[in-house]
Amino acid sequence: MFIQAENFAKIVPYTQLFGQGILVTVLLSVFTVLIGFCIALVLALMRMSNVCPFRSLGLDKDGHMREGGFLLLLSRFNPLSFLATAYVEILRSTPVLVQIFIIYYGVFGMVKLPGFEMFGFIKFSRFFPGVIALGMNSGAYLCEIIRAGIQSIDGGQTEAARSLGLSQVQNLRYIILPQALKNILPAIANEFVVIIKESAITYTIGVQDIMSAVNAVKGATFVIVEPLLVATAIYFCLCFPTSKLIAYFERRMSRGDKR
Repeated sequence: MFIQAENFAKIVPYTQLFGQGILVTVLLSVFTVLIGFCIALVLALMRMSNVCPFRSLGLDKDGHMREGGFLLLLSRFNPLSFLATAYVEILRSTPVLVQIFIIYYGVFGMVKLPGFEMFGFIKFSRFFPGVIALGMNSGAYLCEIIRAGIQSIDGGQTEAARSLGLSQVQNLRYIILPQALKNILPAIANEFVVIIKESAITYTIGVQDIMSAVNAVKGATFVIVEPLLVATAIYFCLCFPTSKLIAYFERRMSRGDKR
């Protein structure tokens, strides 16, 4: 038969492994979203910046704006926006597995990380590269969410802030970002659910998540399907209630927006 009930009994001795995997998966998701949000906020501000160091090249000798040509294009070049856009497009267009391998074997292969264990079983030398790789990938996706949230705020509020004497930083901190975060909070929370599922890929570098527990059970018992079904049930129990909770808070938050 495809599924055999007695094979589930073979999994019972490895319940602790699955419990540890759940903790690792949740920690991976939390730290990934936090790191991804910080990266995304910086990237979004870089993409929306107006830093053009060659702006003066767009003017001719009489001080008039050029009608075309290379110098006009160069005058509009924004290096910060270019770098942020390149980062976002590259990470969104390449597989997460490749990025994890590059970070783990390439970047941290040249750096000796501390060899201690968190909670007595989480190897920091493997957990940290996994979090960084997932956080960098998540930042590329959250960048567009944050940028859209900031741009959704009416421009009249920025003009009002300037008329009150607020600087651009103060306007962003006290007026724009609080409103933008309220709008994008459901999307950020949904990213947390996505990361719970995507974090399964980190078992390839030795992170002791749920899939690592499946791999250990498979190697010890030669049972394949049943551990995968257990992992499926665990991921469902993590993701489904979380998504419903997010939808509930999203409805509560949207009540104040209705007129």
